[in-house]
Amino acid sequence: IVESTFLGCHTSLVVRNLRIGMLLFILSEIFFFVSFFWAFFYASIGELSSHGVSFWPPMGTKAIYPWKVPFLNTAVLLGSGATVTWAHNAVSAHNLDMENNKSSILINKKWWIHGLLSLGITVGLGVFFTWLQFNEYYMSSFSMADSVYGSVFFMMTGFHGMHVLVGTVFLLVCWFRLYLH
Repeated sequence: IVESTFLGCHTSLVVRNLRIGMLLFILSEIFFFVSFFWAFFYASIGELSSHGVSFWPPMGTKAIYPWKVPFLNTAVLLGSGATVTWAHNAVSAHNLDMENNKSSILINKKWWIHGLLSLGITVGLGVFFTWLQFNEYYMSSFSMADSVYGSVFFMMTGFHGMHVLVGTVFLLVCWFRLYLH
């Protein structure tokens, strides 16, 4: 923050390395989640093909109905994507206005308020998602120890929930930084 904000822009080499680092991080996350989806699909197809007639999910495991809480969680995540895009646009417009000094203080304040509002909504949606996922875990009829179905389900959704939780904390820090700006 100090290097880029107070000491001037990063060099082109530093900017390129930061972009490559972020790209590699995103690529590693993609492969991380693809491996869990692969494990889930492999186990489900393996169960069906190994003994002729088998069941997926395994007997005694009542799967979570996808059109209730999981669908709501998906809608919450899509909504948070929209609000964080709104926040990004508001902060970008605010910074552009501050750099060019072309607009009045009222217009700058408008973008600042839009940024605070949209980031606040995004953080609220992240907290709501985490609460919904906690309730989904609490109400599930299976545990991580019940089969490959339970272990892969809880690993995939748990790591995804952890990503949302870390992102929520990160955006909360961004909200405070914008508030103090």
